[in-house]
Amino acid sequence: MAAKKSGHRKYASAAGKKVERAMHERATGTLRSGRSKKRVTSRKQAIAIGLSQARAAGAKVPKRRGVNKGARRKGIASRKKAA
Repeated sequence: MAAKKSGHRKYASAAGKKVERAMHERATGTLRSGRSKKRVTSRKQAIAIGLSQARAAGAKVPKRRGVNKGARRKGIASRKKAA
């Protein structure tokens, strides 16, 4: 097991509070997704929304994992051409 660095936090405490609030809203049925405004029932989606809100508020949160925006756009453009 690797030793942890002392005094090094990956996420800010504010990020945890945002996630906690999103999880509470999900449990009460009041958490809604971005564009579609549909009710969120997924635990993972609630966490993602909380972290996204923390990023917007300027809290220390690691960057999103996954494909970058340029590659995502490129994929959409190629799919439109094929159709």
